[in-house]
Amino acid sequence: MAIRLTVSKCPADPKVQEGSGIPWGAAVTPFAAHDEKGIAPVVLPLEKSHALPRCDTCWAYFSSLCETEQYSWRCALCDSVNSFSEADIVRYSSPQNCPELSSSFIDLEIKEEKHGSENEFQGQPVFVAAVDLSASEEFLELIKSALLAALEALEPGVLFGLATFSHKIGLYDVQGPVPVVKSVFIPPELDGHVPVELEDAMPLRSFLAPIEKNKENIAAALETLKPTSSWERTTAAGQGIEGVTMGGRGFGVAMDAILNYLGAEQGVTFALARVFAFLSGPPDYGAGQLDTRRYGEQYASKGEDADKALLPEQTSFYKDLAGVAVQAGVCVDIFAVTDEYTDLASLKFLSIDSGGSLFLYANTDDSTLPQDLPYAFGCVYKLRTSPDLKISQSYGHFFPDPQYENVQHIICCDAFATYAYDFEFVNSSGFDRARDGLPALQMAFQYTVMTPSESQRQGGIQIGRNCFTLQRRLRIRTVQIEVSRNMGELYESTNSEVVLSILTHKIIQASLEEGIKEARALLHDWLIILVAQYNEFCKLARFGQSSTMNKLDVTFSHYPKLQALPRLVFALMRNPLLRPHEEGVHPDYRIYLQCLFSALEPGSLLRAIYPVLSSYSSPDKQAFPRHSLSRTALITSKCPIFFLDAFTVLIVYYTSTADPALPFPPPQNCMLRSTINKLKLERSITPKLIIIREGHDSKEPFDNYLIEEQDIDGSGLGNGMGFVSFLEHVSRNVKDYMR
Repeated sequence: MAIRLTVSKCPADPKVQEGSGIPWGAAVTPFAAHDEKGIAPVVLPLEKSHALPRCDTCWAYFSSLCETEQYSWRCALCDSVNSFSEADIVRYSSPQNCPELSSSFIDLEIKEEKHGSENEFQGQPVFVAAVDLSASEEFLELIKSALLAALEALEPGVLFGLATFSHKIGLYDVQGPVPVVKSVFIPPELDGHVPVELEDAMPLRSFLAPIEKNKENIAAALETLKPTSSWERTTAAGQGIEGVTMGGRGFGVAMDAILNYLGAEQGVTFALARVFAFLSGPPDYGAGQLDTRRYGEQYASKGEDADKALLPEQTSFYKDLAGVAVQAGVCVDIFAVTDEYTDLASLKFLSIDSGGSLFLYANTDDSTLPQDLPYAFGCVYKLRTSPDLKISQSYGHFFPDPQYENVQHIICCDAFATYAYDFEFVNSSGFDRARDGLPALQMAFQYTVMTPSESQRQGGIQIGRNCFTLQRRLRIRTVQIEVSRNMGELYESTNSEVVLSILTHKIIQASLEEGIKEARALLHDWLIILVAQYNEFCKLARFGQSSTMNKLDVTFSHYPKLQALPRLVFALMRNPLLRPHEEGVHPDYRIYLQCLFSALEPGSLLRAIYPVLSSYSSPDKQAFPRHSLSRTALITSKCPIFFLDAFTVLIVYYTSTADPALPFPPPQNCMLRSTINKLKLERSITPKLIIIREGHDSKEPFDNYLIEEQDIDGSGLGNGMGFVSFLEHVSRNVKDYMR
């Protein structure tokens, strides 16, 4: 569990907070294996776990940061004194035997009350692939190869189901000598449902096949997948919206039927199922079909703002369907492999609200499927604070508890999923000066993981089918925060990565509510105000005194921790997330970036917005670890090889001046290739690797990331000077603001 703060020393009062211009908040990665310093939690197994004492005032958990007496303890968050129970008095009289007192970061197994049978639930992980047959041969070949690779990674005991959809749903039984498919036709009506329940067409036990016994049959079934003919789709689809002939991609009805199909076994066969839905275009048939004509022609006729009009969903169908997925215990990942407008603004809710992810690839060449990562599910978490401060806003892919404030639920959470918070003071006086202790935060994260059942083996011999045991755990992290004595200490303690993370969440929310142009203006204005307040504090310039403006500093030369911020704001404004529609940004790509960026931890987000460019003198020797993103940096370094890490894309670039004797592409046993392989393993998304030799290959993919030579002045119009002209523009705006 990593808790990263925008400032390691928090402001003393609202005046300092507002006067600094720095956002006050935190980015939390609850299922991360280590904290932000690389320290793992103290893990308590069930036999050593017990109910931790709770504060009677704020309900925070007892931690190693609490002051203790023989019969009582003082809460690290609210400073209240609480009495120990008799059992706790005995337990904590020998602190050396209490692992939870050795660290403020603990993870303990908790025993839940059993309902009905006392036998612990044993289930199996369930994975279902739902493949779009209203697609090309190229698309299906990609999906086949991706699923075949995924099958090799799945561990024994997993149940796998294969389904297809077009104008009908196909269910595959691969447990016999020959794969058998049963079809259920999808009605074309907008409010239609399948005429036959999928359970009646094929019992779920026949559909979900144990992976270890049926891998070859599943592979054989995948080889039978063929695109539905255009004649068959058109004949079945008939007339669509307002008499326009629709395709035959009944995605909405298919997903509704599959979710209900799986939901009947939730808590019996499985605790959480994952559906991987592969889409080659927009749903255009039956319930949940989307009108893609809103992309393009409507703006010219209605004078709408394209940047604003394409961000909201056109139907609540998929948001409602996500609720069905949650009730069924199913997490949905959507893989859209298409360059058509697919209206991901409507589709995204089915994935992110059910705990899944949304992926977009313009073509099959760009497609890289995510890593098979460990995950927690059924998660509930709460961030508690000292009484002088409160959470003013929270961000991330969760849904709030309907009853309890600041309690969030997450259906499925991997080790990279990150959530963000804004803080504010409860009153104008700030922190209580009379209090002895430091302000504190406490994150409590309750979750479930699946572990292989030990009872299935005796003496190394398999005695039954592979099953998994559910383990409910509670992870608690308590951190104390120093208070800055002045604005200078606040600036010195700033973490620009986390500031970027909070800003990204804010501008995504602003763009959804007000549109892209307003979000860009808010980001631009934030930087102007920050620069002005910094100059006022450093006495480099004064509000209302034009004569002082000649010493204006827009690069934060007095505080190194702030110096990255202008460059990061520039990069964020150059990112497709905020670039105007007229610059050719596809609306689906913008939605994809919103979903991706709002889930990334700060370090990964930084790479996605401002990639890391390093250089090598040879494939086995790094020359410089970091360069600015400009061609000038390439020329002045005189290095033959450059490596760019943009999180989802990795680029190796050999310059035209590189010695022809240097091996191309980089050999598998070299340092550069080892770095690439390590980065691939560490990512939640397998990055695409591009290797370019200048003079032989197109260098456009690489040049597109040299953003410091692509101008942006707040209006989106270029004038050729890039980042330098941006700083000049900021300087002019700050002077106008301070006059």
